[in-house]
Amino acid sequence: MADEPESKPVLAGRMLSLDVFRGLTIAGMVLVNNPGSWDAVYPPLQHASWDGWTPTDLVFPFFVFIVGVAIPLAFQRRVASGGSLHDLYLKILRRSALIFVIGLVLNAIPYQWMTPSELRIPGVLQRIALCYLFASIIYLKTGLRAQAIISVVLLLFYWIVMKTIPAPGFAPGDLSMEGSLASWVDRTLLPGHIYKPQYDPEGILSTIPAISTCLAGVLTGRWLQTDREPLDKTAAMFGAGLLCIVTGWFWDMAFPINKALWTSSYVVFTAGMALQTLAFCYWLIDIKQRQRWAKPFIIFGVNALALYALSGVFADLLSVIPAGGGNLKEWIYRSIFASWLSPINASLVFAVCYVLFWLGIMTILYRRRIFIKV
Repeated sequence: MADEPESKPVLAGRMLSLDVFRGLTIAGMVLVNNPGSWDAVYPPLQHASWDGWTPTDLVFPFFVFIVGVAIPLAFQRRVASGGSLHDLYLKILRRSALIFVIGLVLNAIPYQWMTPSELRIPGVLQRIALCYLFASIIYLKTGLRAQAIISVVLLLFYWIVMKTIPAPGFAPGDLSMEGSLASWVDRTLLPGHIYKPQYDPEGILSTIPAISTCLAGVLTGRWLQTDREPLDKTAAMFGAGLLCIVTGWFWDMAFPINKALWTSSYVVFTAGMALQTLAFCYWLIDIKQRQRWAKPFIIFGVNALALYALSGVFADLLSVIPAGGGNLKEWIYRSIFASWLSPINASLVFAVCYVLFWLGIMTILYRRRIFIKV
């Protein structure tokens, strides 16, 4: 990663609504990842236990969707500046590899005692890296129609495979934590390298439909590049979002909405929610010019990768530094928050304060015009 100050004005040429959407998403990710105590968390701030969804289950697909939206916008600027296609492919490969490696490092940091044979290989950044890689290549190699078809084909392929091919020892269509084909693939190909003994929520097979989430973002980014009137773009995104949400609900009856398996119904449903959220941000910020409220999220959005990585490392450090008979995080939680609030409210306020702490750090970087990129 390198510090790359942008030329004045700080956000020249950027779509502010996308930065705000990205900032909202990464702030939500930091919030749900850092409660004061995992034993006291409000249900909406937890993932669904298996099938179904909570607001927390929207955060990751939103981020993958945003990565897709940014692809045509960023590549257009690259082509306009005279960059060659060969250099662009090299940049895509380098960026994907670097994001993947950062994800591996973040997986390793909390476990100093862990051997390489125990390192978790999948992860949030690893999935983002793979989705960015494949979606970028598909965008550069195909046209609009082909991109839409590929996205749909990937979802249908995953649905058919998951419902018809049995994992050894289980019945066809078993979508349980242990019995799904995706879970078996992760256990078989990555033994000892997955999040839980039974499965990994960012596993191998479930990355296929995640690419469709990214391609949905690519298609949205291409729509935003058209010469249509801004209100027409907004209306179309709202309409497409509603159609996707309804389709996801109906598909849930045959292929349940499930984040851990990243089911096809989950892809369509969350893409619809992402479309509606981006449409609202676009209407409010880029069309109506109501921007003052959004400054914190712009600050988060322009340094999203740095925020995710640094906040995760810092949280790990708090958990290993000894203090008060435990670790520093526990001591801060007990002394400052749990001493006067109920456990669940103390846990929430801790998480909110953690987000605000990082808003302060990111504001310093923003004012110094430091934008950490890969």
